[in-house]
Amino acid sequence: MSRVSSRTLRHYDHTGLLPPARTGHGGIRYYERPQLLRLQHILVLRELGLGLDDIGAVLDGDADEVAALRRHHDRLLAEADRLRTLAATVAATIDEREDGPVMAAEKLFTGFRDDPYAAQARERYGSEAVESQRRAASWNDATAGAIRAEGEGVHRDLAAAMDAGAAADDPVVQEIVARHHVWVTHFWTPDRGAYTGLGQLYVDDERFAATIDATGPGLSVYLRDAMAVYAQARLS
Repeated sequence: MSRVSSRTLRHYDHTGLLPPARTGHGGIRYYERPQLLRLQHILVLRELGLGLDDIGAVLDGDADEVAALRRHHDRLLAEADRLRTLAATVAATIDEREDGPVMAAEKLFTGFRDDPYAAQARERYGSEAVESQRRAASWNDATAGAIRAEGEGVHRDLAAAMDAGAAADDPVVQEIVARHHVWVTHFWTPDRGAYTGLGQLYVDDERFAATIDATGPGLSVYLRDAMAVYAQARLS
């Protein structure tokens, strides 16, 4: 009825935002009138643009809606600034295409720094994802470029191992995945469950899959399997 996916409901349960009234045989979740009303409130606050951390604080009485909306307003203003910067980048690119001055290479990507998957990360991982977005937004061009290159290097090395026929649990592959985990910690620090879930997201979300598979067909699945091995062996 709410059009909220079962995956999202499981996440709401896991984070304590919306526990079911009870859990039946086989893990089936049952929701009664109080839970439906709470879900309605959650969806209203989401429509207003609040993140899950703010929504939880409002529903639990730890914060008021106005204060949460003010924080969202600040984020919107920051995003508006980024979009103005991006618009200026596009305008300069148009000018160059029309025989105007040539842009410096490092300026071609100004305004693209924000993670395009930030909203989904916030949905799944809450306040840690919000903090990672703020951290990324604070990077200068050199830092952002270096971190982007680091991630691309991991993908290239992993694709080479995949093409060579190395199994996901091969020690060489696992050392590459260790670099991937370090790269992820630039944004947030996942535990075993979260890192495994991130690997699955790489496959389930067609945007992630397309980006990763651009380095090598099937790389997203290979990375997911290797991440699951790494998480089980080295994370808690």
